[in-house]
Amino acid sequence: MTTHHDPTPLRANRSFVLLMSGLTAESLGSGVTRFAVPLVAYGLTGSVVQAGVVAAVGQAGALLATLPAGVVADRVDRRRLVVGTAAVGALLWATVAVAAGTGSLTAVHLATVLFGASVVGALVDPATSGAFRSVVPVPQLPTALAAAEGRDAAASLLAGPLGGLLYAASHALPLAASAVGHAATAVCTWLVREPLNGDVAEARATRPLTALGDGLRFVWSVPLFRALLGLLVVVNVAFGGLLVGINLELVRTGTRPLLIGLVQLTVGVGVLGGALLAPRLVARFRAGALVVVALGVLAVGAVVMAVAATYVAYLVVLPVAVLLVPAVNAGLSGYAAAITPAQLQGRLASVLGLTGLAAGPLVPLVGSGLLDRYGIAPTLAVLAGLLTVTVAVLGTVRSLWRVGTPDTWAQDARDLAGTTTVPA
Repeated sequence: MTTHHDPTPLRANRSFVLLMSGLTAESLGSGVTRFAVPLVAYGLTGSVVQAGVVAAVGQAGALLATLPAGVVADRVDRRRLVVGTAAVGALLWATVAVAAGTGSLTAVHLATVLFGASVVGALVDPATSGAFRSVVPVPQLPTALAAAEGRDAAASLLAGPLGGLLYAASHALPLAASAVGHAATAVCTWLVREPLNGDVAEARATRPLTALGDGLRFVWSVPLFRALLGLLVVVNVAFGGLLVGINLELVRTGTRPLLIGLVQLTVGVGVLGGALLAPRLVARFRAGALVVVALGVLAVGAVVMAVAATYVAYLVVLPVAVLLVPAVNAGLSGYAAAITPAQLQGRLASVLGLTGLAAGPLVPLVGSGLLDRYGIAPTLAVLAGLLTVTVAVLGTVRSLWRVGTPDTWAQDARDLAGTTTVPA
């Protein structure tokens, strides 16, 4: 007789809890800092466009490093990689906090640290994505990834108001939050006992450029991945630019930091609520259909905000617009991890991460540039229109509609393995 053993609950999975604890602290610290950076950059430069350039320089670091970072994450001990890079991130943000506290911070210093910190993030992200796949069984991946969404949402929920309070007390305090968060990630990851990747000897036997090419070919061989790489970049640029435009408009019109933080709070409320719903939604509905519906809701919300263009509209519409986004992330990320071999997890995370990172330098430039030239109403109208058209195109992707519920993912992985040559 065969005995069926249910997987250990995630709350009792020590390695998962440690990873989540460190990343939660980092997410909160980064959220607080992310809230303050546009305000600090605007204070240093006196220009919304130059403030956008400072932010764009920072994002460029991740864009340049993300593909090599995926190769690194598949070739080295992921635990040591996360510990080392997170420690570097803590030191970088400590220099900014000290400079801000002593009144010696410059825009160049801030942009340089943003660049370095984004490189750190590019290394940490694929390593932790691969680590999750190592410590969480496949059936629990959607729940684990939804928990990660909830973590980020809870951090966002607190980051805006906390960032506003800290910024009002001292411009250095919200910048120091990232140093503390990165230090927590380093410590918690160091305490994980089990390996976060398997034997890397075979991966190291492959030349780095060959390994990168193998990862790119694998991702390109999956029709769904090919379609998502381009379309999700546009989605991120459109909605991210919309949020940047709203934030900078509130800054330049003299809105109090606490009220700006309240807008971030409502986004966090929406994402947190969505993260609580995500495991049930992903388990019950086909992931492909869920993605189209969720992004459709996001597009409708963008159109409503473009028409209204008021502070109250942002507060009311944003949490509703983002409510289903965690289900999109949990469904797509869980499916991608489930059908991808373990030795390719780092490269998968880095390549798919380009959907956000490629948008990174463009988001602040698009949002600030449109706002400076045309004002808030035309900016929101252009970006809402772009988002709507992109979601409509996404709805025509056949491979997306074929993605089912998690109980079908293992078979999809077997089917893919039977038709694709898996590199080391």
